[in-house]
Amino acid sequence: MMRLMTTVFIDGAAPLEAAALTVLFAAFAYWLHGVSMSGAIAGWIVSFVLYAAAGSRAFITLVVVFLLTWAATKFGYQRKQKLGTAEKKSGRTASQVLANIGVAAACAAAYRLGQGNEIFLLALTTALAEAAADTVSSEVGQAFSETARLLTTWERVPSGTDGGMTSLGTLSGILAAFLVSFTASATNLLAWKWLPICACVAVMATLADSLMGALLERRGALNNDAVNFLSTALAAATAALVVVL
Repeated sequence: MMRLMTTVFIDGAAPLEAAALTVLFAAFAYWLHGVSMSGAIAGWIVSFVLYAAAGSRAFITLVVVFLLTWAATKFGYQRKQKLGTAEKKSGRTASQVLANIGVAAACAAAYRLGQGNEIFLLALTTALAEAAADTVSSEVGQAFSETARLLTTWERVPSGTDGGMTSLGTLSGILAAFLVSFTASATNLLAWKWLPICACVAVMATLADSLMGALLERRGALNNDAVNFLSTALAAATAALVVVL
């Protein structure tokens, strides 16, 4: 961490500037109740790594992910409270933050250490797109539907059940994946030719997240943070393999 802060320069700016911007971002997220205090600290660390290792374009993409997920979480909040599925008012914790964007930060670090191999940028963006798609699909689905379909058996279950899916939630998740992928391409973080790969792999990894939720999380084999981490890791690895192979 200290090595990045003292040796890496981002888009011509000193690391101190990156640290300041990411501190402001973490404080803003905390002020919006998007994250708890622990979540803000973890968010600052991973956003700094993203910025320091992959540049301002990665940071901009992360900000878009945060805004999408924050808006989806707050949308229909009273209804979610009645269902008992609403996120805590204090926001997401450190473990939740790391589970969702820790893989992207690791990909950013690998990009820097790998002397600018753009495959790591594809992996980074796909991990962020999957995190956005998963959260948006879940939150929007709970805001509009009282029931969902369990991915494994297609039976009706209460909205918010691990592994449950709704039509509107799924469509919203697909849109979120494409918006994040588009942002990355528009800022030149991601090559335009890789946008379809990024978005489609992110959506497929979101389905894998639901499958793990139905098969493992419902049975207590994994918790939600573990499922989220594995699905973002799957998204990053699959996108990289698609290009390499």
